[in-house]
Amino acid sequence: MKLDATLSAVVTGGASGLGAATARRLAAQGVRVAVFDMNEALGLALAGEIGGVFCRVDVCVDAEVDAAFAQARAAHGQERILVNCAGTGSPGKTASRDRKTGAIRHFPLAEFERIVQINLIGTFRCIAKSAAGMLTLPALEGGERGAIISTASVAAVDGQVGQAAYSASKAAIVGMTLPIARDLMEEGVRVNTILPGLFDTPLLATLPEEVRASLAAMVPFPKRLGQPEEFAQLAVQMIENGYFNGESVRLDGGIRMAPR
Repeated sequence: MKLDATLSAVVTGGASGLGAATARRLAAQGVRVAVFDMNEALGLALAGEIGGVFCRVDVCVDAEVDAAFAQARAAHGQERILVNCAGTGSPGKTASRDRKTGAIRHFPLAEFERIVQINLIGTFRCIAKSAAGMLTLPALEGGERGAIISTASVAAVDGQVGQAAYSASKAAIVGMTLPIARDLMEEGVRVNTILPGLFDTPLLATLPEEVRASLAAMVPFPKRLGQPEEFAQLAVQMIENGYFNGESVRLDGGIRMAPR
């Protein structure tokens, strides 16, 4: 799919980090971009910067997702590109013992459900609604109607201590990538997933410099954190390359995460 001003895109979690880098890169190539996010201040600022539209949306709420797609399509027309970057995570062992008191506790089930709702179900909700819209479009040359990219994590396969909820949600994104690609193959919609490793996102920016340096040293090569622009570059390659379909690709400098 050739990126130009005839195309529109939706980027969820697009106000910062990997999503913002992807939104900027798409806009730089002429694509009309709608930024879906809960952070109104950052979202409006980015939309203004790239000449796009901001849609405040919680991907866990069906009505908000419907309203956001309606707003984006009113501004830019039906999207042919969807990039899912909305996600969250919080650490905690499945069950653990307090070293001081000996008290035993388990990971809060409500928190497990929240993470799965945002990362997995939120991703699928946006895919299903976007794909249904893409099916209304005429096919481009070669029969293509759209391209969808989701964001998993190396934690999907290298989950560390305390990452059960996060890893489960990201592994499920990988698990549904090929079936969704097969669901949509006769309609000309391609579906792929990126598994980023250690990236220099706003979350990692809050860590002390010595911790960031330690994380960077874990990467085989290059020994640094990944840059959001590198994620965006792969996302664009997946969109532009018409033979890229049904794949889940690590982008991690060769890292394989240790247990902790």
